[in-house]
Amino acid sequence: MVTQSSTPTPPLTGIIPRWEWRTFGARFGAAEAAFAAMTPTGVQESDEVYLLSGARDNVKIRADLMDVKVLREVNDAGLEQWIPVMKASFPLAAADVIRTFEALELKSPTLSRDAYTLDQFVAELATPAGIRAVNVHKRRVRYKVNGCTSEVTDVTADGRPTRTIAIESEDAAAVVEGVRSVGLADYLNVSYPKGLGAVLAGTPARYAVIDVGTNSVKFHVGERAADGAWRTVVDRAEVSRLGEGLEEAGEIGSTPLARTADAIKAMVDEATADDALAISAVGTAGLRIARNRDDVIAEIRRRTGVTVDVIPGEEEGRLAYLAVQAGLGLGDGTIVVFDTGGGSSQFTFGRGTAVDERFSVDVGAVKYTERFGLGGVVSDEVLRNALAAIAADLSRIDGRASPSALVGMGGAITNITAVKHGLARYDPEIVQGTVLERSEIDRQIELYRSRALEERRAIVGLQPKRADVILAGACIVRTVMDKLGKDRLTVSDHGLRHGLLVERYG
Repeated sequence: MVTQSSTPTPPLTGIIPRWEWRTFGARFGAAEAAFAAMTPTGVQESDEVYLLSGARDNVKIRADLMDVKVLREVNDAGLEQWIPVMKASFPLAAADVIRTFEALELKSPTLSRDAYTLDQFVAELATPAGIRAVNVHKRRVRYKVNGCTSEVTDVTADGRPTRTIAIESEDAAAVVEGVRSVGLADYLNVSYPKGLGAVLAGTPARYAVIDVGTNSVKFHVGERAADGAWRTVVDRAEVSRLGEGLEEAGEIGSTPLARTADAIKAMVDEATADDALAISAVGTAGLRIARNRDDVIAEIRRRTGVTVDVIPGEEEGRLAYLAVQAGLGLGDGTIVVFDTGGGSSQFTFGRGTAVDERFSVDVGAVKYTERFGLGGVVSDEVLRNALAAIAADLSRIDGRASPSALVGMGGAITNITAVKHGLARYDPEIVQGTVLERSEIDRQIELYRSRALEERRAIVGLQPKRADVILAGACIVRTVMDKLGKDRLTVSDHGLRHGLLVERYG
């Protein structure tokens, strides 16, 4: 992808274009430890004035020079190539004033002087034209990362503090690897004009997470306030059936892959439009067991620009537990959190905030739906056989003490909850913290098993795309309750994606 400036000004003589990557924020997770372990190559402080007009080019005044960089190209990895096209001293000649306004994508005003001092330029030209002159102080600490020039900079823009990390080189591949090596591969490239604009506007930092499951893709964008509290910007799911036919074929088919990649691409585009600083994507059971998972991940990366990190079931359970503790606050008693999905179920046993044990079992709604034909009207015998198979596959939780609290999450649980409340439109605030009784699970099992697929789709609260797998999901939930000796459970709308958000960005 090539982006050209409106004015194809040649670069300054002797300049070799570099590929640049940069991000802004207050916290950078694992990258902070990575840089702390390095030896700096230098420290530099400077005072500069950035001229912001909403344009994409980088215009600033540094060391009494009008310094203009033009964005010439953005490559497939999102790296930007900025080319210096002007360094002119003050008083600024009229011709250089015109070039500055062109870089700011503004019509040059009528000029009454042959040259302008800095104060004259700001007062007579910049301010009337709506250009914001921003006083910026920088303290750069420089490093070498994978052979690339890098800097971690503390920035104060008109009194507002922020930090920025940059990595740049003539070698684009080296920059990409350098970004990955310090733990910032999920972060998007943010230019100085855009980053400063967000800081000055007081825009809270936003981060996106995508949970690529066997049955659905879940998407969450969280906004972090200055006090560290999280606010939901977007939270939704798309049933893409990545695991359709997986049990029989042992691999993910091209049609489910295409549906899933389309869903992820739409989420990436939405996160980018929402100015997310980073997008993390993780894959669960379907990708763990598919023999062609490397090819699937590569195709998703090619079509969406996002790399899906396939996490172990135990890690999935740990993140879910983290989300529950952050969202429900269940006290210091014993807690079991389970998350049942399309291809597997994750269990985490703990007490208070401490995790004692976590594991994953291959018990998922898609698997039993396909094996026993649970997508429509089901006989008593078939239902008994399905329940027996689920119970056998859940033998790992046999004989365990009944916990103080049982918490369920995942698409099956939240859909069952939405049906209980008759939610024509899903409301996470109603779902979060709902208590489901065993009698309600039994009622819904009977409701689903006695209806054909189209009749299920008409049930208020049930996501139509989940209608064929909901019976299997309800059977898994009931079996878990039976084995752990609980006649009720608490519902968490917060799941893996919320735990991942807190883990990586909070």
